[in-house]
Amino acid sequence: MAVPSEKFVSTPAQIHAETRGYEDILTPEALAFLARLHRYAEPRRQQLLKARAQRQARYDAGALPDFRADTKAIRESDWNVATIPAALQDRRVEITGPVERKMIINALNSGAKVFMADFEDSSAPSFANQLDGQVNLRDAVSGTLEYRSPDGKDYRVDANPAVLVVRPRGWHLPERHVSVDGETMAGALVDFGLYAFHNAHALHARDLGPYFYLPKLEAMEEAVLWDDVLALAEDDLGLPIGTIKATVLIETLPAVFQMHEILHALRNRVVGLNCGRWDYIFSYLKTLRRHRDRLLPDRGQVVMTVPFLKTYSELLIQTCHRRGAFAMGGMAAQIPIKGDDAANEAAMAKVRADKLREVQAGHDGTWVAHPALVAVAKDIFDRHMPSSNQLHIKREDVVADRDTLISPCGGTISRSGFDNNVEVALRYTAAWLEGLGCVPIHNLMEDAATAEIARAQLWQWVHHGSLEFTDHAPIDIALFDHALATHTHRLRESTLPGAKRADDAAHLLASLTHAEQLSDFLTLPAYEKLA
Repeated sequence: MAVPSEKFVSTPAQIHAETRGYEDILTPEALAFLARLHRYAEPRRQQLLKARAQRQARYDAGALPDFRADTKAIRESDWNVATIPAALQDRRVEITGPVERKMIINALNSGAKVFMADFEDSSAPSFANQLDGQVNLRDAVSGTLEYRSPDGKDYRVDANPAVLVVRPRGWHLPERHVSVDGETMAGALVDFGLYAFHNAHALHARDLGPYFYLPKLEAMEEAVLWDDVLALAEDDLGLPIGTIKATVLIETLPAVFQMHEILHALRNRVVGLNCGRWDYIFSYLKTLRRHRDRLLPDRGQVVMTVPFLKTYSELLIQTCHRRGAFAMGGMAAQIPIKGDDAANEAAMAKVRADKLREVQAGHDGTWVAHPALVAVAKDIFDRHMPSSNQLHIKREDVVADRDTLISPCGGTISRSGFDNNVEVALRYTAAWLEGLGCVPIHNLMEDAATAEIARAQLWQWVHHGSLEFTDHAPIDIALFDHALATHTHRLRESTLPGAKRADDAAHLLASLTHAEQLSDFLTLPAYEKLA
């Protein structure tokens, strides 16, 4: 869709929050820019969210995701994406994390090629968190970012930091503190709009973007809307069309069947696709929630070598490299284990094996969640990818049909796996309600995606009926209630993150798990309880 050439005449958005301290972010000009984005995008966003619900209703009724007949010509014709900027030619290791001040400095200094500053799954979107993040990123772009810890240690960004890429929230998430004409704004447009408004010119002057990661897309039409929004922003900010570049996370099951189409929709500005593996597993669970024959076993058994995940990642490589785009690997959730050398080495061995699989498959880079893992991942990619990327590896051997892409993996449901899901879902939700979006639990960095897996599996296991553990004991809602009560008591009496919100989190998880319908996202009902 062509972007209107005229500037929109708009009044500032209404901010339903205390703005003191954020006047230089929530300026009248910035708010007017947000209003223009909202008025342009909101009608189509609502249509797209309705289309999501309609697709899910068909899946619930027995239909299965598949490649689209109406877009076959896009998949089979020859075309390439636009030239990739020099700053993004080598993305062998990317680190991700929330937009917290110290985290940003450590990530930029980590030795990774790219830092994805995350307003989405690793951030709890309180208004203060989101606006503090905008302040922090503005300071990072301007070169003034610094932090002093309570113990007096000073943190500053070194020379040659990682390239900054920002992930706004997905299309489905609202920002209740910002409304335009009485309508709540999309969190995606608030995050994108404020960052672009305040930083686009400084970044463009240094040939550094702005660059974005686009999450949770389910269809090419959602990518078209993003492309139109980015073009509108460029026009409004006086940037050359195509300045803003994007990488798209393929982290929903419907999207894997439209990767060519998504690249085509964003072909003048897209630089790659990313295997968002944890959200992808959650989307598999959610999309096929009513299909008893496609239940998954314990989360620990759902690894990237099982057929539906292996095929997904290899098809992504084939698709991207055919179109001249990068194929980014997934997240290593392990974190260093202090005080136990053997356990730490076992965790690092898992990271090395995962990254070796990715680089040998043809990925152009990978993700880590902790600065200490940058060197581990970089060593693997340096040894096996001497060039800046692997666009020359076409993976023409990959054959990915519909049935393989949705095939369930074998495995079992264990008592320990069930209990771990209860604990992870509870502890993460409670910490999220306290404002934390990344929570270390049992030596893994858990975020919203992994919590979503845990609570979606629990819902499926107790609602499909007649399921058993490996010892043949039945799985039922009473067992969930008992486990939840036990972990809630432990968390409430602890000093762990989330202890103060244990009861609130437990009540939310109980209502979601007892409900007859699986909620689309944990973060939507939780957002109403977020301070």
